[in-house]
Amino acid sequence: MVSLPPCLSARPLVVAVAPGRPGPCLARRPRNAAVTAAAAGRRPAVGVRGVVRSVVSAVEEVGIEGEEDEEEEEEEAVVMPETYALGGACRVLAGMPEPLGATALDGGVNFAVYSAGASAASLCLFTPDDLEAETVTEEVPLDPVFNRTGNVWHVFIEGDLHNMMYGYRFDGLFAPHCGQYFDVSNVVVDPYAKAVISRGEYGVPGPGGECWPQMAGMIPLPYSTFDWQGDLPLQFPQKDLVIYEMHLRGFTKHSSSNVEHPGTYIGAISKLDYLKELGVNCVELMPCHEFNELEYFSCSSKMNFWGYSTINFFSPMIRYSSSGTRNCGLDAINEFKTFVREAHKRGIEVIMDVVFNHTAEGNEKGPILSFRGIDNSTYYMLAPKGEFYNYSGCGNTFNCNHPVVREFIVDCLRYWVTEMHVDGFRFDLASIMTRGCSLWDPVNVYGGPVEGDTTTTGTPLATPPLIDMISNDPILGGVKLIAEAWDAGGLYQVGQFPHWKVWSEWNGKYRDIVRQFIKGTDGFAGGFAECLCGSPHLYQAGGRKPWYSINFVCAHDGFTLADLVTYNKKYNSSNGEDNRDGENHNLSWNCGEEGEFAGLSVKRLRKRQMRNFFVCLMVSQGVPMFYMGDEYGHTKGGNNNTYCHDHYVNYFRWDKKEESSDLQRFCSLMTKFRKQCESLGLEDFPTSGRLHWHGHQPGKPDWSETSRFVAFSMKDETKGEIYVAFNASHLPAVVGLPERPGYRWEPLVDTGKPAPYDFLTDDLPDRAFALDQFSHFLNSNLYPMLSYSSIILELKPDV
Repeated sequence: MVSLPPCLSARPLVVAVAPGRPGPCLARRPRNAAVTAAAAGRRPAVGVRGVVRSVVSAVEEVGIEGEEDEEEEEEEAVVMPETYALGGACRVLAGMPEPLGATALDGGVNFAVYSAGASAASLCLFTPDDLEAETVTEEVPLDPVFNRTGNVWHVFIEGDLHNMMYGYRFDGLFAPHCGQYFDVSNVVVDPYAKAVISRGEYGVPGPGGECWPQMAGMIPLPYSTFDWQGDLPLQFPQKDLVIYEMHLRGFTKHSSSNVEHPGTYIGAISKLDYLKELGVNCVELMPCHEFNELEYFSCSSKMNFWGYSTINFFSPMIRYSSSGTRNCGLDAINEFKTFVREAHKRGIEVIMDVVFNHTAEGNEKGPILSFRGIDNSTYYMLAPKGEFYNYSGCGNTFNCNHPVVREFIVDCLRYWVTEMHVDGFRFDLASIMTRGCSLWDPVNVYGGPVEGDTTTTGTPLATPPLIDMISNDPILGGVKLIAEAWDAGGLYQVGQFPHWKVWSEWNGKYRDIVRQFIKGTDGFAGGFAECLCGSPHLYQAGGRKPWYSINFVCAHDGFTLADLVTYNKKYNSSNGEDNRDGENHNLSWNCGEEGEFAGLSVKRLRKRQMRNFFVCLMVSQGVPMFYMGDEYGHTKGGNNNTYCHDHYVNYFRWDKKEESSDLQRFCSLMTKFRKQCESLGLEDFPTSGRLHWHGHQPGKPDWSETSRFVAFSMKDETKGEIYVAFNASHLPAVVGLPERPGYRWEPLVDTGKPAPYDFLTDDLPDRAFALDQFSHFLNSNLYPMLSYSSIILELKPDV
């Protein structure tokens, strides 16, 4: 709890009304939005979203000039009617311009919101019942003299606002061709709201089938109600991470999960032990900010399942909680905190996938929800005639390098770290955050003119101010920062993202090279070797280390691992876009037959290929990441863009995991093997002092265009030495192993063998027999490899 600052109590703005009659400072007359709009020269309001039940129409300054004036003030201040449920006596004071958002202080709540272009503003308060009825409970106009400092509108409400919510109306110019969308008929959400309340149940429209009901922000309490139980950041070295990309709802929504609250934060907690057993020590959550899963529903009956369409960046997704809107969203916040706390207890870090490249408001045809109605030209990247730049491919582009917007983004990241205890962020389409903002102004950005500066809107910047701020922020120091280093406007920065030696990247080049080599495409042996080393060709020159590369083969966007080896083409017709959506160049291979129904030999090859990809991930320098369900071979039926499906295709199938336990066992053992090997998570790129390349014969690698074989041996402090080989040819091979006098090579992993002999654990009943099968080869320092297979051998003393 924070004490009320002296500046709030010095010059109070008193708004009060005696029961049964309007007082001198509170007129009980509704605002006529159509008349107001006409007087302002704007279009009349159509479908007013908040019908005002009572409005505070004027704010009267009360001077303080001695004890007599103070006594008069006390006489004039009259208690608000109890019917307003504002907790007794409430007064309206000038308030403070910072911090932005709603801040609970001693005695009341301070509200502050940025809007440079608005000519008028008012604070709207809602009770839960009135919000559902889309009726404003109380509306407090903000005086442009007393309630505005610079471009920040502010007000302090003294009194009890428990179980109330809030929003704002802004008046001003409605001129899309000038980039202005002020519309007094809309009550918009504060960008700094910590919870957004509208519908409480996932996938269920509001009253009357409304998919976009009125939304409002939670008014915070002056005290914390959550027990962190001593939780502290895990702060794992990034080189030691094994990342699991996970959809929070999809993880437990399927009936086979058998959890009490499927599809929720609480439901996911009950499955965290599974992730620990899998060897995962970091989850990367797909968007958990407030979004509207029904935004497509009214016109196409499709769902926004993935959630890359943010309404509010501070608020956790309310409908991912078992409590819904209870306690005005506070219970949902606490459920998210509980998920983070319980993940940390199991040694699992939590990374948030954040979408600061666009919002749910879309292009000029989209809804006015928050940013657009507050200050469109500040928050969005606009062309000279007000058109929206669309580097996101989703209708608008967040104006990230505008001074106000970049401060907003940093404030938001700080909140998730300090208040929600998250361990890092993956930035969706992060290249947008490097583009010059609308009306780029070096004076505004750097404090002075820059000689020769010809930067225009959207130009990639060598030193983007936002990335600079995040990279050097004292509170964000030490958290994981991961960039998806490209955008939908054609900017591709993998290996070149401005990094300040703290940013890592989703390595899309790793994905593409590994896919092509493993499926047997000529010309990629050298590139594949670079990937195994942590992609030094991308990161070493810039002073970064292997762990700046987030290695992945599959992610939410694209084929699953099983579909990558099952389909040559995408099958997205169920998305309702005539199969036009989704990536066309998947670098996949169906192993000889298209689709799930294939011959036995094809299915065996597919199993080998999935294991080959997973072996590659776990023996590569850098940070491995794999997608939820790939460890058991989850299929989406060849659909590589399942953003709109809230059903089994996107749900983790716990029943299928049991049916495919062989693959899940293999993946779990591989993640644990990686952790056991000091050499597979190096601080720096491997050198010839510990790594040696081999071909079919030891010490003779083949980097020719037709080579489909790559092998290396690596000295390891815990294992002594390991030998890893990939045969991506359609032909089997017998490979020569490096001579190590006094030692022998012992097989550990062979994807060419059926389970459980694909990974020979010490407790395997027939382990000795399996080793004896190849003893005649090993005695001659040889090992036979099946086509499209990979192996790992360990060096053991020859006894």
